[in-house]
Amino acid sequence: MKLGSMYEGGRGVTQDYVHAYKWYDLGARRNEKTGEQLRDELEKRMTPAQVAEAQRMTKEWMAEGP
Repeated sequence: MKLGSMYEGGRGVTQDYVHAYKWYDLGARRNEKTGEQLRDELEKRMTPAQVAEAQRMTKEWMAEGP
């Protein structure tokens, strides 16, 4: 969640909702309620294209593994 928060707020990195969504979504997929809540709130401020890109990035990251 920390990386998502950093990207969402532009703290230490350039503000990037797409990357923030990706990190929140990864948390949500691990059954972290906070990740799910933060992802859903952030999604309200994003365009459909941004959400689609973030979801694509999440799936790509998961396929590659940590």
